[in-house]
Amino acid sequence: MMQLDVRSNKILDELINNPSILSKDIEKKYNLTRRQLGYSFQKINDWLLEQNLPLIERTRQGHFIMDQTVFSQLAPEQEKAPTMDTAILTEKQRVYAILMMLLSTDDLSLVHFTSALDVSKNTVLSDLKQVQKYLQPYDLKWRYSRRYGYLLEGDELLIRKLLRHILYKILEMNHGEDRLCQLAAIDKQEIREWNRSIEHVEKKLNLKFTDEKLHAMPYIFILLLRRIKRGHKVHAFFIHYEELSDTKEYRATEEILSDCDDIPRQERLFITLHLLTTNVYWSERLTEDAIPNLKKALNEMLDLFEKKACVVLQEREQLLNKLLLHVKPAYYRIKYHLTELNDVQESVSKDFQALHHLVKKSTKPLADLIGAKIPESETIYLTMLIGGWMTRQGDSIKGKIKAIVVCPKGVSVSGLMLTELRSLFPEFVFLDAMSVREFQTYPINYDIVFSPINLETDKKVFIADSFLEREDKNRLRKQVMMELHGYIPSEIHVEDIIAIVKNHATIADENELSKDLYRYIHRDDSASVKRTEQLPEADLSDLITPEHITLRKQVASWEEAIRVCAQPLLQKRQIEQRYIEAMVAHCQEDPYIVIGPHIAIPHAAPEEGVNDVAMSLLKLDEAVHFTEGYAIHVIIVIAAVDKQKHLKALMQLMKLSASKQDRDGIIRASSATDIHKIIQKYAIDEQHR
Repeated sequence: MMQLDVRSNKILDELINNPSILSKDIEKKYNLTRRQLGYSFQKINDWLLEQNLPLIERTRQGHFIMDQTVFSQLAPEQEKAPTMDTAILTEKQRVYAILMMLLSTDDLSLVHFTSALDVSKNTVLSDLKQVQKYLQPYDLKWRYSRRYGYLLEGDELLIRKLLRHILYKILEMNHGEDRLCQLAAIDKQEIREWNRSIEHVEKKLNLKFTDEKLHAMPYIFILLLRRIKRGHKVHAFFIHYEELSDTKEYRATEEILSDCDDIPRQERLFITLHLLTTNVYWSERLTEDAIPNLKKALNEMLDLFEKKACVVLQEREQLLNKLLLHVKPAYYRIKYHLTELNDVQESVSKDFQALHHLVKKSTKPLADLIGAKIPESETIYLTMLIGGWMTRQGDSIKGKIKAIVVCPKGVSVSGLMLTELRSLFPEFVFLDAMSVREFQTYPINYDIVFSPINLETDKKVFIADSFLEREDKNRLRKQVMMELHGYIPSEIHVEDIIAIVKNHATIADENELSKDLYRYIHRDDSASVKRTEQLPEADLSDLITPEHITLRKQVASWEEAIRVCAQPLLQKRQIEQRYIEAMVAHCQEDPYIVIGPHIAIPHAAPEEGVNDVAMSLLKLDEAVHFTEGYAIHVIIVIAAVDKQKHLKALMQLMKLSASKQDRDGIIRASSATDIHKIIQKYAIDEQHR
C-alpha cells in the first residue's frame, strides 16, 4: 500500500483543516510551484483511491471540493466536517440550490442567487443554463420578468414533483437541513412544531412513520402549503377520491391539516398521494384492503420469474410480504406518474443485467393490475429485492448457461423455437427469442446462440432448424453438451421405457406417462428447480375448425386475402377490426410470414386487437402473390393472446407445412371438411409421439 510523502501529507492536512483555502495560498504557504502542487495533488488522489475514499476536485478558480466522507474518515473528531459557511458547492449542488429558491420564493433577482451562493453573476448565469437543462424532462422552464423576477413556469403537478425531488437532494448535502432552511427561508421553530404535529398523528391513528424520508415531511408540508397560499394550486386531476379516501394516509393528511383552513380537496388528495408514494408508512400487517389483487399479481410475477430464471424462490411468503411493502407505494407512484424523472438511474451491474432482464420480462401481471408500464427505476428496485433474496438463499443465475434464440422467420416461429429449445435444455436460462436485426444490437450478455442461420458473434452458435424433429433434437443435445461440457449425455428414450413398462404393467394414460418421463429424464440435477413446462392445450384442429376455413377460387390482392381469411374470427369477436389492419401493415414489412411452399401465416401483436386465441384458414385455387417469388395458396391467420397458448397448434402447423403430401392435399381439397381431416392428423400424431 502506498504511503504519502511529507509534502503531500501536509497539503492533505491543510485541506482537511481549511477546506476553503485556494491553490495559490497553498503554493505561497509551502513555497511550491504550480507544477509541484499539481504533482502532490495527484499523489493525494491516488492515495484516496487506494483508501476507497472519494477524490478531491479542484476548480479552475483554485477552490478544492471535498466529499463529506473524506472529512469523516480523516479529520480529527472535533473538526470532522467543514461548516456550512466554508463548504464550497459543486455546480450540480448550486443547480439544486437555485431550483429550491425558485420553488419556495417569489420575486427573485440575480442578486438573491449571488448572495445565497456566494458566487459571481457570471457563475449564476452559467448555472441558470444548467437549471434550464435540468427542467427539460419535467417540461418546465424558468423565466425572468422585471415585474416578478425569476420564476418557474409549467404544470403545477410537475412543479410539485420537482419540489419533492430537489428537497431530498438538498437534505442529502452536507449540513443539508441548515442549507434548506436558509435557501427556502424556513424557521426552525416551524419545523419543530410540524414534528410535534406528526408525532401526535402517529399516536392518535396508531401509525408509525419509519423510513429514511420521514425527516423530510415537515419541509414538504411547509413548502406545499406555502405554494397553495401563494395561489400555486393543483387543478382537478385524475386522482380518484374513492381510491384514496379510505386509506390511513388520507386520515393522517386530514389530521395533520386540521388547523389549516381552506385547503381544497384536490390538495388534500395530493398530500395523501405524497404519503402513499414515499414509503413513509410501515405496518407489521399489510392488508389487501388498500390495493385489491396486489398480492395475487406479485405471486404471478414470481411464478413467471421462476420459469424464466430456472430457480425456485425459497421462503416465498416472506419474499412476497417484502415485495408488498415496496410495491404498495410503487403502485401509486406508477399509477399517478410520480416516479422520478431526471434522477440518475441506478445502473445494474454486469452480473445483474441478465437477472434484471428476466425480472422485466416477468412484470406483466403487475403492469396489468396498475394499468401502466413499470418504469425502469421501479424494475431495478424489484431486481435488487429478488436478487438479494436469491443471494441469501445461495442461489444465482450467474453460473447457468444463458442462451438466446435468433430466427429470421418472424415472431411466432422464433417463439416456437424458444419453447422447443427450452424443453430440450431445461438447465439453460433462455433470455430471448429475436430477429437478426434485434440480435445485432442485443445488449444483454449471453453464452450461446441457437439459430437456423450462421451469425457473426464471438459466442458459440448452434445451428438449429426452425422446427426440430425427434432425431434433430437428440443430435442437437449431444452436440451442445459435448461442446459445452465435453461429454455426451446417455441416451434414454421415453418410448423404450414405455415399451418395457407395457410388458409388466397396464398403463392408464400413456400420453401423461410419456410427458412425466420426459420431464424426469431431462431434469437438471444441479439446478435448484425441477420445473414442469405447462404444455399449451389447444391442438391445431381445435383452433382451425371447419367454420374457420374459407375456400375461394381467387382474390384480387394479398391484403384482400388477409381480410377474407380473418372474417370468421372477426364475426365471432375473437379479434377486432384493428387487428386485421395491423396484420396488413406488418405483412408489408415482414417477408418471414411465409413458412413453407405456398403457405403463409400473417399475424400481429396480441395488444393490437386480439380478444381470444384463434386461427382461421383461407385456401385459394389460384395463388395470390406476396412480394416477389412467393405464390401463396394457403393463408392461416394467427391471433395469439400471449406467447404460449397457441404454440402447440403452431408446432403442428409447422409439421404440416413441412409435408409436401399434406400441403398439396389441402390445396386440392374441395371442402372445409376435407381440409380439417388433414389437419386432425397432426393432433393424433402429437398424442402418439
